[in-house]
Amino acid sequence: MENGAAKPVIVAIDGPSGTGKSSTSKAVAAQLGLSYLDTGAQYRAITWWMVANEIDIEDPSAIAAVAGKPEIVSGTEPGNPTITVDGTDVAGPIRTQEVTSKVSAVSAVPEVRARITELQRSLARSAEIGIVVEGRDIGTTVLPDADLKIFLTASPEARAARRSGELKGADVNATREALIKRDAADSSRKTSPLAKADDAVEVDTTELTLSQVIECVVTLVEEKRAAR
Repeated sequence: MENGAAKPVIVAIDGPSGTGKSSTSKAVAAQLGLSYLDTGAQYRAITWWMVANEIDIEDPSAIAAVAGKPEIVSGTEPGNPTITVDGTDVAGPIRTQEVTSKVSAVSAVPEVRARITELQRSLARSAEIGIVVEGRDIGTTVLPDADLKIFLTASPEARAARRSGELKGADVNATREALIKRDAADSSRKTSPLAKADDAVEVDTTELTLSQVIECVVTLVEEKRAAR
């Protein structure tokens, strides 16, 4: 099907860390000619700004007071998804262990979620050809009317192995513990917890290769497009 002829399609891909969400989302967007948004990078970006500006991460009211200050700009090109904060390229710095360890606390603050959610919705609305949006609360909170919702899962062991493969030299057991801790924090927070939408298609990636997961999701998107 010609991308130009297709109606814009909004695809929400949720799931915990290490399920292959980013790799799958980027590849699906590239293959289908759609825009791509990594919402986790936006939460990492605002966390990076909080750390850089020495905001007390333990104090939700301190975070809430400055949540509107940083200007976060996300590029939606799947081959090169850029992200800047106040004009500074933060694609590298937001992946540090320091930011990773603090992102759940910052993300749990309702004012932060409201700010970033609005950013995400405006990017989705302005995607002329359609967009693949990946995160933890896209299908449930950010884009509840998405055309297709997918929830990726995998066993903690598989996720830890993948994540420690990405983080060179990481200890698999320590990574597994960190992932389980992050899941618990993200699933139990009051505002927009990590959850599977009722109408989401669940894809367990434990036994699948990345290319199999991509193929599965591309097929789901194409079926959705054909049905409209």
